[in-house]
Amino acid sequence: MVIVDFFLGIGSRYSYLAASQVERIEATYGCRFIWKPIASGALMDRRGDNPFRGEPVSGQYDWGYREYDAKCWAAYYGIPFREPVKFRVDPVSLALACLAADRQGALVACCRLLQRLIFIDGRVIDDGALRGLAEQLGLDEPMFERDRTAPETGARHDGLLEEARSRGAFGVPTFFLGARMFWGNDRLVLLEAALIDGAIPLAAHVHTT
Repeated sequence: MVIVDFFLGIGSRYSYLAASQVERIEATYGCRFIWKPIASGALMDRRGDNPFRGEPVSGQYDWGYREYDAKCWAAYYGIPFREPVKFRVDPVSLALACLAADRQGALVACCRLLQRLIFIDGRVIDDGALRGLAEQLGLDEPMFERDRTAPETGARHDGLLEEARSRGAFGVPTFFLGARMFWGNDRLVLLEAALIDGAIPLAAHVHTT
């Protein structure tokens, strides 16, 4: 089976939009997406160039435009979208919660639940909301709470950040089909074209430093 690595940010509008298409693409092309939740800001900081620090560096990073653009994409996909309210937790904790849920086989379910809370229900995401995930997902709550803050979970997140950076990713969502990188919800059409073509080059086409 063809594997697509899917680096996403739980609080990312475009990751939410792209995630809405994953099941359709898997069913259409017989591939499998491997979800890899990361804190995208931490990835950008690790690369040393974060366009979200300070004033927008160009129109595409203007918050008003991004809200408008996301609403247009949501209408195109036929899915609900609500501009998220400000988080009351470090965005890293969203990725850690999903990785903790993965210890009980619920990584994708946790990613989707958080995306629903943020982009559909308009919930404020604070530590109480994160603690409540275990009950909603039917997980062992003490185990989930332990794993959310376990050093091993933090180390796994660091490993995913480094994997994304070393493969050339500079934001989310980013998809890898073999060595081919596709960045952004709007590049899904190119990913689908590559899946139709079936060719997965062994050599990377992006600069990874």
